[in-house]
Amino acid sequence: MFARILLPILWLLASCSPVAEDARPVATRVDTLFSGGMVFDGSGSAPVAADIGVNDGKIVFIGNAESSNVAAEDVIDASGLWVAPGFIDAHSHAELDEDYGRDALPYLAQGITTLVLGMDGAGSSDVAARLDGWRENGIGTNGIHFVGHGYIREMVLGEEDREPTDDELDEMRALVRKAMEEGAFGLSSGLFYVPGTYASTEEVIELGKVAAEFEGAIYDTHDRDLGAVYEGIGYEASVEEGIRITEESGLRGIFSHYNLQGAHNYGRADVGADLINDARSRGVDVWAAHHPYTATQSSLRAYTIPYWASAGGAEKMIARYDNQTTSAEIKAATNAMLQIRGGADKIMFVDPRPDLNGKTLAEVAGERELSAADTVEWILREGNAGVMNLELYDHNNTRRLAQEAWMMTCTDGRTPRPDQPITHPRTYGAFPKKMRHFVFEEGLLTPEFVIRSFSGLASDFYNLPDRGYLREGYAADIVVIDPDRYRDMATFESPRQLSVGVVHAVVNGQFAIRNEVATGELAGVPLKRTSGTEN
Repeated sequence: MFARILLPILWLLASCSPVAEDARPVATRVDTLFSGGMVFDGSGSAPVAADIGVNDGKIVFIGNAESSNVAAEDVIDASGLWVAPGFIDAHSHAELDEDYGRDALPYLAQGITTLVLGMDGAGSSDVAARLDGWRENGIGTNGIHFVGHGYIREMVLGEEDREPTDDELDEMRALVRKAMEEGAFGLSSGLFYVPGTYASTEEVIELGKVAAEFEGAIYDTHDRDLGAVYEGIGYEASVEEGIRITEESGLRGIFSHYNLQGAHNYGRADVGADLINDARSRGVDVWAAHHPYTATQSSLRAYTIPYWASAGGAEKMIARYDNQTTSAEIKAATNAMLQIRGGADKIMFVDPRPDLNGKTLAEVAGERELSAADTVEWILREGNAGVMNLELYDHNNTRRLAQEAWMMTCTDGRTPRPDQPITHPRTYGAFPKKMRHFVFEEGLLTPEFVIRSFSGLASDFYNLPDRGYLREGYAADIVVIDPDRYRDMATFESPRQLSVGVVHAVVNGQFAIRNEVATGELAGVPLKRTSGTEN
């Protein structure tokens, strides 16, 4: 009797015993396995320890590789490191079309794997040609393109300070529609710049309505007056105009490098935050992006002569300087504009010309034994020049705005030419500088909040279906960071210094940076809107 009971039990125990090694299920193989890192998924949730498997450019596994029997030939030890989605630069001027900028290394070294381009109203309407060029020549990061209102206005009206005729407005509408059909994410404007500044609010709304015919389209604005514009409309009115264009066109809106300019606006960040929060509370889909620097970068012409002096182009501007009466008026305005911007010693040249690069306007004026206004005339007669305006932003304003859940992150940086030693350091350091200030040094924000502002938040805004998050099935845009070393190195005195602490940067499954060394891979792709159809 006992034997009849014991034998079935022994058989059952034997059937449950471990199988031989060669009888185990075959392990799931992946191309690359990132093992043991702290995973920030881009949602703003606290990080978790997990392994990430990549196959054919996609994330195919997130979890415990050992318990799930996942293996890879290429195992990356991420112990003690942060693993995050590739970052998205929400406002960039990266030179992906130029040989010297195609690899996008200054951005990759910050962890950026996607760049948003065509900003400040300057994006070409020949979108298909640009995207094809990226695809054919290769780019180091993914690229998003906007069509520019200023570009289109100049195509049709030149730099004339007037309203378009009905036929001209129709021509502008057609260019917007063409660009949207070819894959533009939306319409960008630079209402601070010539010729965009000559446009009425209604003109931009009309063109925005064309872009809004396409699902998910966006309005990105460098608004008319961030607070330091000579005879401008004022900061509040300028933001209200941007909100109005967003609302009445039917687009979704983003304010570029959102902040207040000028010492008179120091400590007034609540004004900017309240304007956006009030609009969002009534249903306007408006967001913003910023960088953590106190200096801007633009052009000498934009910062030092009034808009009417530029109307019609360079020849007409020079003719106005040749006229004694109008020249005096321009120079009086120049002096007033410099006062608003902190003086000639706050205007630093980042122009490639060696006799200007790295010097302030005050220094160049001293060398020439000219007044600042006369120096501006002398330079503009030879051509416009790139400049920075130092100390135009208030760090405490940036600090306040960084806490908003709708605030994305951008560099607003342009890849410098090889012969341009002094440039704005934001091209090289905006993302780690934000992390350094607000997480490591001040403890104001959590790393998961800041990483969300770098990644998932922008993915949500741009409707990217498979980027900005670490999720199975998503594109393998991944950055692995050493939190003890993730720092910006670029300074105003020595700006062309790559950031440090990005151990690995992966773009579409390919290593652009591996073990802190750039591989030269050009694995980026042009991105189009999720839906290319009209509403």
